[in-house]
Amino acid sequence: MIRKLKTGEYRLYSRKTDPDTGKRRNLGTFKTRAAAEKHEREVQYFKRH
Repeated sequence: MIRKLKTGEYRLYSRKTDPDTGKRRNLGTFKTRAAAEKHEREVQYFKRH
């Protein structure tokens, strides 16, 4: 899940909520949406291999 921040950067959040906090875990902040989407694909690949 990618959200645009007020600073113009994009932050990648986990799809599921963190059971400890009830919020989504921050998986990184990126300058461009394309970079965030690329990292999201990398994370999904890593989770399944």
